[in-house]
Amino acid sequence: MRKILIVGAGQSGLQLALGLQSQGYEVTLMSNRTADEIRAGRVMSTQCMFHTALQHERDLGINFWESQAPRIEGLGVSVAAPDSSRAVDWVGRLDGYAQSVDQRVKMAGWMETFAQRGGQLVIHGAAVSDLDYFSRTYDLVLVSAGKGELVSMFGRDASRSPYSEPQRALAVAYVHGLGPRPEHPDFDAVRCNLVPGVGELFVMPTLTTSGRADILFWEGVPGGPLDVFQGVKDPSEHLALTLELMEKYTPWEYARATRVELTDANGTLSGRYAPTVRNPVGRLPGGGLVLGVADVVVANDPITGQGSNSAAKCAASYLASIVEHGDQPFDETWMRGTFDRYWDTAQHVTKWTNAMLGVPPEHVLGLIGAAGELQPVADRFANGFNNPADFEDFFYDPEKTAAYLASVTGA
Repeated sequence: MRKILIVGAGQSGLQLALGLQSQGYEVTLMSNRTADEIRAGRVMSTQCMFHTALQHERDLGINFWESQAPRIEGLGVSVAAPDSSRAVDWVGRLDGYAQSVDQRVKMAGWMETFAQRGGQLVIHGAAVSDLDYFSRTYDLVLVSAGKGELVSMFGRDASRSPYSEPQRALAVAYVHGLGPRPEHPDFDAVRCNLVPGVGELFVMPTLTTSGRADILFWEGVPGGPLDVFQGVKDPSEHLALTLELMEKYTPWEYARATRVELTDANGTLSGRYAPTVRNPVGRLPGGGLVLGVADVVVANDPITGQGSNSAAKCAASYLASIVEHGDQPFDETWMRGTFDRYWDTAQHVTKWTNAMLGVPPEHVLGLIGAAGELQPVADRFANGFNNPADFEDFFYDPEKTAAYLASVTGA
């Protein structure tokens, strides 16, 4: 039986551990926190998973919260005008619903499941020196802990990383008490509110430790008016600041947020990081090799909501590569090939995300505007969040955009 060590218990690490476990591998999972510590800790992310990523969970039978989490059936875009009215406002319908489950709920539950099914769970914050030892006792070591010392083993790929600095300052609040969007009171949607030159506000329904909730998520241009959360430690102050900015820049969202309160004292998060693609193979001091997983090797800004989706897709891709490899050695050639297989999908996410971080060109503004008049355009844009590769055919190139819009208006 092949022995595999996975360091990091997030979406990708746990999904991969449970998948390998179901295939009969001897899996050890290393986490720096227990399930109870995760469940009682601070929120870790804003996660909205679209159909393809959710299907990977269903395929493994680990979609434990699907019946409880809100069904997100649409994705809407609003663009603020200089006077804080809405210059653009539309919602596209998703072909398959999306869902968000607070990672405190999911990761704690998956970790307990992994242990109950006989997996070896080690609670320890791994250092490079630990992996040096373990690389000699396991057939394969995978690193899926996207922060800390371990990431430094994976060198930055400058050719795939156009940004060396963070492009947004991030601030998250989980709340109860948000009212429905009057435009679509009968179904849930993620709302993307674009404030040109200032940043973005995302609003999404989720399932958290205390039931149904909503996430208010500001992405601010660094140094701009939204970049004010650094050093704010008090959760109530964080929420007050979130609402104050909503009232000023997205009053249509603030109108339904006048009665919100935080889900819990750990329901806020702020920070920033530079979007980076890294070399997938880490070399240990003793000569051993480790393979990076998900955002260890491809970390995108959350502006396109792809983090947990990419993690699920990476775990599914790596699982297939490991199983197909049989008893052959997990050497550097295999590791690079395994990453390249995942990059076939991930490159589209990185290209689209980096494009959305910049100032949108005229034809993209035209496309977003046209979606307000043409429902098929709104629907296609919304479904691009599930399959970012589709943006190649109508988003980046002005001629392709024009041809696509002509085909829709002609039809």
